[in-house]
Amino acid sequence: MTNMVSRFAWRTLAYGCIGLGTAGIVVPLLPTTPFLLVAAWAAPKGSPRLARWLWQHPRIGPTLNAWQAQRAIPRRAKRLAVMLLAFSWLVLWLGSAPPMVLALTALMFCGVATFVLTRPDAAPSRPAGLPELNSRVR
Repeated sequence: MTNMVSRFAWRTLAYGCIGLGTAGIVVPLLPTTPFLLVAAWAAPKGSPRLARWLWQHPRIGPTLNAWQAQRAIPRRAKRLAVMLLAFSWLVLWLGSAPPMVLALTALMFCGVATFVLTRPDAAPSRPAGLPELNSRVR
Protein backbone atom coordinates (compact mmCIF):
# COMPACT_ATOMS: atom_id res chain seq x y z
CA MET A 1 0.00 0.00 0.00
CA THR A 2 2.83 2.42 0.88
CA ASN A 3 4.54 1.69 -2.45
CA MET A 4 1.33 2.53 -4.31
CA VAL A 5 0.96 5.84 -2.45
CA SER A 6 4.61 6.68 -3.10
CA ARG A 7 4.31 5.93 -6.83
CA PHE A 8 1.13 8.02 -6.99
CA ALA A 9 2.90 10.95 -5.29
CA TRP A 10 5.87 10.77 -7.71
CA ARG A 11 3.53 10.50 -10.69
CA THR A 12 1.46 13.47 -9.43
CA LEU A 13 4.63 15.54 -9.01
CA ALA A 14 5.78 14.62 -12.54
CA TYR A 15 2.43 15.43 -14.17
CA GLY A 16 2.12 18.65 -12.14
CA CYS A 17 5.56 19.78 -13.26
CA ILE A 18 4.77 18.94 -16.87
CA GLY A 19 1.63 21.07 -16.56
CA LEU A 20 3.51 23.98 -14.97
CA GLY A 21 6.28 23.69 -17.55
CA THR A 22 3.73 23.77 -20.34
CA ALA A 23 2.06 26.83 -18.80
CA GLY A 24 5.50 28.45 -18.56
CA ILE A 25 5.68 28.51 -22.35
CA VAL A 26 3.07 31.28 -22.46
CA VAL A 27 3.07 32.80 -18.94
CA PRO A 28 5.80 35.38 -18.31
CA LEU A 29 7.90 34.80 -15.16
CA LEU A 30 6.95 31.09 -15.04
CA PRO A 31 9.95 29.00 -16.10
CA THR A 32 9.60 25.91 -18.27
CA THR A 33 12.93 24.11 -18.07
CA PRO A 34 13.22 23.66 -14.28
CA PHE A 35 9.75 22.13 -14.14
CA LEU A 36 10.57 19.73 -16.97
CA LEU A 37 13.82 18.74 -15.27
CA VAL A 38 11.91 17.98 -12.06
CA ALA A 39 9.35 16.01 -14.09
CA ALA A 40 12.16 14.02 -15.73
CA TRP A 41 13.59 13.30 -12.27
CA ALA A 42 10.25 12.31 -10.68
CA ALA A 43 8.68 10.38 -13.57
CA PRO A 44 10.83 7.20 -13.35
CA LYS A 45 9.95 6.89 -9.67
CA GLY A 46 6.21 6.98 -10.37
CA SER A 47 5.66 5.91 -13.95
CA PRO A 48 8.30 4.34 -16.20
CA ARG A 49 5.92 4.84 -19.12
CA LEU A 50 5.75 8.60 -18.47
CA ALA A 51 9.54 8.72 -18.14
CA ARG A 52 9.96 7.00 -21.51
CA TRP A 53 7.50 9.46 -23.06
CA LEU A 54 9.43 12.45 -21.69
CA TRP A 55 12.88 11.19 -22.71
CA GLN A 56 11.69 10.12 -26.19
CA HIS A 57 9.51 13.18 -26.87
CA PRO A 58 10.66 14.85 -30.12
CA ARG A 59 10.76 18.35 -28.54
CA ILE A 60 11.61 17.67 -24.89
CA GLY A 61 13.79 14.56 -25.20
CA PRO A 62 16.82 16.06 -27.00
CA THR A 63 17.07 18.89 -24.46
CA LEU A 64 16.82 16.48 -21.52
CA ASN A 65 19.41 14.18 -23.09
CA ALA A 66 21.79 17.10 -23.76
CA TRP A 67 21.47 18.25 -20.16
CA GLN A 68 22.02 14.77 -18.74
CA ALA A 69 24.94 13.83 -20.99
CA GLN A 70 26.76 17.16 -21.32
CA ARG A 71 25.14 19.62 -18.89
CA ALA A 72 24.52 21.58 -22.09
CA ILE A 73 21.69 23.80 -23.29
CA PRO A 74 20.82 24.24 -26.99
CA ARG A 75 21.81 27.65 -28.34
CA ARG A 76 18.23 28.35 -29.44
CA ALA A 77 16.95 27.65 -25.92
CA LYS A 78 19.58 30.00 -24.48
CA ARG A 79 18.52 32.83 -26.75
CA LEU A 80 14.86 32.23 -25.99
CA ALA A 81 15.49 32.10 -22.24
CA VAL A 82 17.39 35.39 -22.21
CA MET A 83 14.78 37.09 -24.40
CA LEU A 84 11.96 35.89 -22.14
CA LEU A 85 13.81 37.06 -19.04
CA ALA A 86 14.22 40.51 -20.60
CA PHE A 87 10.59 40.56 -21.72
CA SER A 88 9.40 39.56 -18.25
CA TRP A 89 11.43 42.33 -16.65
CA LEU A 90 10.07 44.80 -19.19
CA VAL A 91 6.51 43.75 -18.30
CA LEU A 92 7.28 44.44 -14.64
CA TRP A 93 8.77 47.84 -15.49
CA LEU A 94 5.86 48.84 -17.72
CA GLY A 95 3.47 47.62 -15.02
CA SER A 96 5.03 50.13 -12.61
CA ALA A 97 6.46 47.57 -10.22
CA PRO A 98 8.12 49.09 -7.15
CA PRO A 99 11.82 49.95 -7.61
CA MET A 100 12.89 47.33 -5.06
CA VAL A 101 11.02 44.61 -6.99
CA LEU A 102 12.61 45.79 -10.24
CA ALA A 103 16.09 45.78 -8.71
CA LEU A 104 15.75 42.36 -7.06
CA THR A 105 14.19 40.86 -10.17
CA ALA A 106 16.91 42.32 -12.39
CA LEU A 107 19.57 40.88 -10.09
CA MET A 108 17.92 37.45 -10.09
CA PHE A 109 17.34 37.49 -13.86
CA CYS A 110 20.98 38.48 -14.48
CA GLY A 111 22.08 35.55 -12.35
CA VAL A 112 19.83 33.14 -14.25
CA ALA A 113 20.93 34.55 -17.62
CA THR A 114 24.58 34.22 -16.61
CA PHE A 115 24.07 30.60 -15.59
CA VAL A 116 22.25 29.76 -18.84
CA LEU A 117 24.73 31.54 -21.09
CA THR A 118 27.76 29.94 -19.45
CA ARG A 119 26.53 26.37 -20.06
CA PRO A 120 28.04 24.70 -23.12
CA ASP A 121 26.03 24.57 -26.33
CA ALA A 122 24.34 21.22 -26.82
CA ALA A 123 25.86 19.14 -29.59
CA PRO A 124 23.40 18.38 -32.38
CA SER A 125 21.65 15.11 -31.62
CA ARG A 126 21.80 12.21 -34.03
CA PRO A 127 18.36 11.11 -35.32
CA ALA A 128 17.15 7.99 -33.54
CA GLY A 129 17.68 4.75 -35.38
CA LEU A 130 20.76 5.80 -37.33
CA PRO A 131 23.87 3.74 -36.62
CA GLU A 132 27.10 5.45 -35.67
CA LEU A 133 29.77 5.55 -38.37
CA ASN A 134 32.12 3.19 -36.51
CA SER A 135 29.48 0.52 -35.94
CA ARG A 136 28.49 -0.16 -39.55
CA VAL A 137 28.17 -3.75 -40.59
CA ARG A 138 30.65 -4.64 -43.37
